[in-house]
Amino acid sequence: MDLKLAQCFIAVDDHDKALAFYRDVLGLEVRNDVGFEGMRWVTVGSPSQPDVEIVLEPPLADPNATPADRQAVAELMAKGLLRGVIFRTDDCDALFERIRAAGGDVLQEPMDQPYGVRDCAFRDPAGNLLRFIQPRKK
Repeated sequence: MDLKLAQCFIAVDDHDKALAFYRDVLGLEVRNDVGFEGMRWVTVGSPSQPDVEIVLEPPLADPNATPADRQAVAELMAKGLLRGVIFRTDDCDALFERIRAAGGDVLQEPMDQPYGVRDCAFRDPAGNLLRFIQPRKK
């Protein structure tokens, strides 16, 4: 049995701001951007990984969520406590400079980690943690 990741989800509070970041700053391609049952279904992905998509979804998109649940999730999102994604890159330093020059919210400048990667971290426009790793050459 072959099992592969197809989609992961990142909560965003503004699809247009999210697209400006994920498409224009990170260089991901937009795979879908359609309305669906009063919501917007947006997926992005790396051209080098055509089978993997990131779904940019509103926080707590479940139609059965209570107003209190929606408020709780919105508060967690505002604190940057919901989801995070780790991307792999072949040039952590160059990517860091590109994101910083675009106004990215820097959490950690590039540094070598004891577990074998060089990495940096940012928050996206919705506050989600994004980490970018570059495996060190042996």
